[in-house]
Amino acid sequence: MQYVSTAFAQEKLASLLDAAQSEPVMIQHHDQDIAVMLSPKEYDSMRGMNIMEFQQFCDRVGQNAAASGLTEEKLTELLER
Repeated sequence: MQYVSTAFAQEKLASLLDAAQSEPVMIQHHDQDIAVMLSPKEYDSMRGMNIMEFQQFCDRVGQNAAASGLTEEKLTELLER
């Protein structure tokens, strides 16, 4: 990952956009990370992982609920209270 200051990012935006196609570029202001430039491919990959992880979490919760005897009818009853 490449790290650059905000001033450098303002001056060299075009070259950083090119660099972000092959690796993330972290933009820092006063030595604090404030933004990351990613290629669309990398961004889509990260989004896909988050969606997949969330779906796996939901599946585990659903399996645990079913194993505990929670049915859709019982859930509806609980939510209507």
